[in-house]
Amino acid sequence: MNNMPADASTVLLLRPCGEKSIQDIEVLLVLRNRQSSFVPGYYVFPGGCLDPEDYQPGVERFVRGIDTQQAAQFLPDMSSPEKALGTWVAGIRETFEEVGILIARKKDGTPVTIGTREERQRFDRYRQLLNKGEMKFLQMLEEENILLSGDRLHYFSHWITPEFLPLRYDVRFFVTEVPAEQSVVHDGVELTDHAWMRPAVALANYEAGKLGMVLPQIITLEELSRFKTVEDVIVSARERHVPATLTKIVRIDGKDVEVMPDGTLFQNRPPVYSWPDENN
Repeated sequence: MNNMPADASTVLLLRPCGEKSIQDIEVLLVLRNRQSSFVPGYYVFPGGCLDPEDYQPGVERFVRGIDTQQAAQFLPDMSSPEKALGTWVAGIRETFEEVGILIARKKDGTPVTIGTREERQRFDRYRQLLNKGEMKFLQMLEEENILLSGDRLHYFSHWITPEFLPLRYDVRFFVTEVPAEQSVVHDGVELTDHAWMRPAVALANYEAGKLGMVLPQIITLEELSRFKTVEDVIVSARERHVPATLTKIVRIDGKDVEVMPDGTLFQNRPPVYSWPDENN
């Protein structure tokens, strides 16, 4: 089996540490439903697969801060420039559908807020319709007369699920500061919990067996732990070259071991992917 990976987008929502005495950042981690087909019961970042609507003709008019040509320059290995821009759209859409955070602005350039009771009720209704498939994301944007803030998503890393697995994803990771006057509310379906954590704390909890994560989350948190401010992360994202990371899974002494492109083995961090023959 050699499934082609599905294009996907994930967003790392960042904020300054809630404890004022500590100069650090916090990142949002969300818990996947234990009934999910992919990494059930594990903590990930919000995100999901591209939908054809994300890169349909004319979608560029709903995006500000990045256009189709610029997106294609960031992601030259995408199958089309339109799909490259769709990666930004998908990241914003999935973040809204999963955790209720909308990275967008009004036509006058001011950020979208979801702070008042009326705003929360209105946008919660949109989320319900979107998650039930009874409304399209672009339809919501038209009704609200708002635009997606593509320039607030900064390309950070690129991970591809190992080959020969039944479910594979080609995922682009973006970083952004969580918008002011918006609160996280996980959807309760795909995601059953969420937590803001300092990267170093999240890694310590992982090592202690208190929460489960897969390698892309672990490595990403290790990278984030080097920064003390959200702005430092964003500056780094703007300056970095982003290679694709495709790991391999090999079996050593009867155990699944994930291998990084440079040959680093993660024997003590077993992948949660199932071997295809175990699912037949």
